[in-house]
Amino acid sequence: MAQPIRIGDRVIGQDAEPFVIAEMSGNHNGSKERALEIVRQAAQCGVDCLKFQTYTADTITLDSRLPDFMIDDPKSLWNGRQLHDLYKEAHTPWDWHADLFAAAAEFGVLAFSTPFDESAVDFLDSLGVPMFKIASFEMTHLPLIARAARTGKPMIMSTGMASEAEIGEAVAIARDAGARDIVLLKCTSQYPANASDANLLTIPDMARRFGVQVGLSDHTPGTGVAVASVVHGATVIEKHFTLDRADGGVDSSFSLEPWEMRLLKEETTRAWRASGEVRYGGTKNEDGSRPFRQSIYPSRDIAKGTVFSRDNLKICRPGYSLAPRHFETLLGCAATRDIEAGERLSETDLG
Repeated sequence: MAQPIRIGDRVIGQDAEPFVIAEMSGNHNGSKERALEIVRQAAQCGVDCLKFQTYTADTITLDSRLPDFMIDDPKSLWNGRQLHDLYKEAHTPWDWHADLFAAAAEFGVLAFSTPFDESAVDFLDSLGVPMFKIASFEMTHLPLIARAARTGKPMIMSTGMASEAEIGEAVAIARDAGARDIVLLKCTSQYPANASDANLLTIPDMARRFGVQVGLSDHTPGTGVAVASVVHGATVIEKHFTLDRADGGVDSSFSLEPWEMRLLKEETTRAWRASGEVRYGGTKNEDGSRPFRQSIYPSRDIAKGTVFSRDNLKICRPGYSLAPRHFETLLGCAATRDIEAGERLSETDLG
């Protein structure tokens, strides 16, 4: 089992509540005031961490209208958009970052970001971020991974479309460059994603193969997939967050609103507590329910020497008397004492 990871006053590991990350992404809709409000409301939902994205349109792509730089996918929310225009709209201005991190600290939550090129790593490191996130589409950007790893800070990497070999290569590069604390996130790089594509059984397999903490970056609607992932061992949950989907925005359709994020935090914690241990025979808290089992009672007064029969015995609640498994054995036996209706039987009455 992978060792727990401590980030600030939080712990990521099987013995800690799921570490819930609210992803702002482009849901600020170009407004710094809205971005700060997202931080405030996410904190009120009880999340452990806020995550931003650090890029500009020019650091992440080229300003070209050649076919390679146009989104041509009828299933995409952004079909027909030019990459440069989309990223110009969605990016979080770098001069907002310090204030966003300060606001998160004021509200008592951690904050970090996803760099999309090496210059963003250096910028974020200068702001003292506690860790780095590598996005799914950057899992093959090995120079970026190495640059982030050389800071020695914990790294969370979404696996998205990455093959087992690509994940292994990314983890190896990160470790060789100095990263010791690594979390992999099972992720479906579809926006929104289908629950049928979540393949949550990959989570425990990934943990075994790579020896790291594993969580879920979830783009499905609602909270069901995220809650289910905890039962499969997810220790980190990341979901996009917005104030109100009706406000629109590049990521709004697959983002949670505040009431849903609050529910996500509550229900993933409940799922973690419910996982428990392999246990049979009931818990201490069930002791008070044991009397509501059924047992064998005399249904009428029985004189000594009377044969036990279905006419004078009954299996019923409560469960203080002789267990039902003895019923057939009792039938045909003679009572060795006078027994009052409703009086408890014991194994001595078996003859």
